[in-house]
Amino acid sequence: DYPYLANFSKGLPHNDYGEVDTEAYQSLLDALSIGDDASFENIPLGGVRPLRNPQSGLAFDLEGQYSHHLKIRPAPRIDGPENSGEMAELYWMALARDVNFTDYDNNSLVADACTDLSAFSDFRGPKQSGSVTPATIFRGNTPGDQKGPYVSQFLLKDIPYGTLTISQRQKTVILDVNYMTDPASWLSIQNGLDPLVTDTFDGVTRYIRNGRDLATYVHYDALYEAYLNACLILLGMDAPLDSGNPYLSLTKTDAFGTFGGPHVLSLVTEVATRALKAVWFQKWYVHRRLRPEELGGRVHYHLGGVATYPIDSEILNSQSVQQTFSRYGTYLLPQAYPEGSPLHPAYGAGHATVAGACVTILKAWFDESFVIPDPVVPNADGTELISYTGPDAGSLTVGGELNKVAANIAFGRNFAGIHWRTDYSQSLKLGEEVAIGILQDHKNTLKESFAGFSLTKFDGTTITI
Repeated sequence: DYPYLANFSKGLPHNDYGEVDTEAYQSLLDALSIGDDASFENIPLGGVRPLRNPQSGLAFDLEGQYSHHLKIRPAPRIDGPENSGEMAELYWMALARDVNFTDYDNNSLVADACTDLSAFSDFRGPKQSGSVTPATIFRGNTPGDQKGPYVSQFLLKDIPYGTLTISQRQKTVILDVNYMTDPASWLSIQNGLDPLVTDTFDGVTRYIRNGRDLATYVHYDALYEAYLNACLILLGMDAPLDSGNPYLSLTKTDAFGTFGGPHVLSLVTEVATRALKAVWFQKWYVHRRLRPEELGGRVHYHLGGVATYPIDSEILNSQSVQQTFSRYGTYLLPQAYPEGSPLHPAYGAGHATVAGACVTILKAWFDESFVIPDPVVPNADGTELISYTGPDAGSLTVGGELNKVAANIAFGRNFAGIHWRTDYSQSLKLGEEVAIGILQDHKNTLKESFAGFSLTKFDGTTITI
């Protein structure tokens, strides 16, 4: 009876079960169709939080491809098994937020998650011999992502910033505090009211050691922050440039405004807003996919016998849902942020699209095969870095660790409970397309003899632009 139950509606008025007021949702559709300020001002909100910038989805840039011509595949449906696998992964991520990544091999909760996710008929996360394992769980599917430590070296190593050296010990929150696990606070947040509580920060800065730390990083970061840092780290270690860089063979002139540090440092950040405009069009004007917290409400009221929704049975029968109920007394998806998700649709993901764009620039600029020296991991409490001596210690390449940092940032949002696996996998490709279009335009404006930018795409294929 409620036609928008699989659509994003957060911030609009809802009934007691989180089902959106249909007239309010229609006013949103009208505004998206008309596209002017007055129409958006006429949308009735359920609380005080404004919807996040829908008109930016209609903006475009004069550089790169026309963003409205790009596309991503349709999002998984809530009545299909792929969506069930994604939702179960999110329940497990919430349950395992405080487990250190270095403890995954010996943790019983992670073992339960591997067993449960392996049983889903259409779970598309990485596997070993057909099963999810502690070495693959909660990781991305791109080349190099499953090698070595969970956290990329670009989120751990010191950042050279001119005369400064910046440690990546970050401010994080205390463990075992989750939000929106009761119907009253969940509904209040769905209606767009401000949360009654705020983050409680840990008094000790720590390197990223678990899902909660990663979720906190992407709660407060500047969107291109991790990739600007990665660029500075690469420049600081004198990482070799891509073999196509023309200044590798020139002896009387050197690189600066073109093919030098200023060029790449500006380019790696420039693509961020281009990527955002492309994904905001997908979010608001094409897909309007519901947030995981919204589906958590549907699961809660369906299993509670209050309502009947067309939800695929695999998630309803998952151990992830039962363990969540055992811990919290509801089937709601526990959130890492007091306010839950931002007030814009889930698909695609802004963080993941920016990640795809920025990482593509870096892969085009530097030698992807260069092995990063002296890899590190955090100690048990995240207060120090120690040498990583695992089996892949000598094979952590620039390309693999760039793919990994993109996944880390995207999955940090998943660990928070606000995005889906396909929000990561499809948005990464969208950002890649945006960056490729910009590199094509840059190639046409350069005077040096230059065969083109070469890079390995997220699907493993190599291209020259």
